[in-house]
Amino acid sequence: MTQLHISHAEAQDVPAIHEMITELSDHLGLAHEVVATEADIHNALLGPQRRAEVLLARLDGAAVGFALYYGNYSTFRGRCGIHLEGLCVRPQMRGQHVGRRLLAELARITLERGCTRLEWWVLAEDEQALAFYEHIGANAKDEWTVFRLRGTALQDLAAQEH
Repeated sequence: MTQLHISHAEAQDVPAIHEMITELSDHLGLAHEVVATEADIHNALLGPQRRAEVLLARLDGAAVGFALYYGNYSTFRGRCGIHLEGLCVRPQMRGQHVGRRLLAELARITLERGCTRLEWWVLAEDEQALAFYEHIGANAKDEWTVFRLRGTALQDLAAQEH
């Protein structure tokens, strides 16, 4: 394989990131969930209040994968962590260690920042992803149930009096 280069994404990378998000959503059968625009992604990554970061994997200058992440905090540990929100490798590059390289770089960033853990969610039906993560030594955690509040329920709760 030609040299794979991993670096933080820049403004010119936003269209490729958006395209790969669309590809990932198609792969997972969740294309109907994607409402993010290139402007949304640009604002989150490079706007005045940066909300997330992206490591971008390039092969011969072409974007072939990314890891989108942001910081979190453990109330029990009293330490920061990193949440991997999305890991995407273009289909033609799967099996070429791109995902492993992105995760290894993110693990280094996690440690450099003094964080104690790197965590992420995986769609239970994505057997290929589950197998990959177990292969690299990650452990599935089932002690907690993820809850989500959005749409009307979120608006209704926010509208309640103090």
